[in-house]
Amino acid sequence: MKFDIVTIFPKIFDSYFKESIIKRAQEKRLIKIEIHNLRDFTADKHKKVDDKPYGGGPGMVLKIEPIYKAVSSIKYQASRKKAKTRVILFSTRGKKLDSKIAKRLSKYNQLILICGRYEGVDERVAKHIADEEISIGDYVLSGGELPAMVLTEAVSRYIPGVLGKYESLEEIKGSFPTYTRPEVFKKWKVPKVLISGHHKKIAKWRNK
Repeated sequence: MKFDIVTIFPKIFDSYFKESIIKRAQEKRLIKIEIHNLRDFTADKHKKVDDKPYGGGPGMVLKIEPIYKAVSSIKYQASRKKAKTRVILFSTRGKKLDSKIAKRLSKYNQLILICGRYEGVDERVAKHIADEEISIGDYVLSGGELPAMVLTEAVSRYIPGVLGKYESLEEIKGSFPTYTRPEVFKKWKVPKVLISGHHKKIAKWRNK
């Protein structure tokens, strides 16, 4: 599966995508991540990607032209491989990301992720370029880069082979308290059932 991320800050992703699960998934060629600098799709010498909002107001708005060119270029390459794509714009008005959405998106061959900045993105991007808008929570961030990282990992976990075991998925194993050695630390003890060796009792405790 391929993730194409469109951003004006491409170096933000360097550290996160070169560690842990995501790094191993790329090394195994289970996923591919490509970062696209939005400024590479501008025509003027200043590589301008934003402008003042019509109607007035604070801040700047990302222009539609470079975003259109970037997405069109990525989709053209995808069409040559007959890849099933989905274009996502991160927005506070979008659908809240959850496991159902992540699992649905994992069925695509390629996700194109548009990271907004400043006061937002020209609304025509949402209406005519993106297939859907997604939010990762009821709060405001400076841009879509963090949401892009969150979505990339959330979706990647559903791709066979990315996790060590299928049971590592939270919805499969369930969510319960976990402990490890030492058995006692400062008078804080591990529950006796977990060191009993009685697997049925442990399973019952975890289900409860």
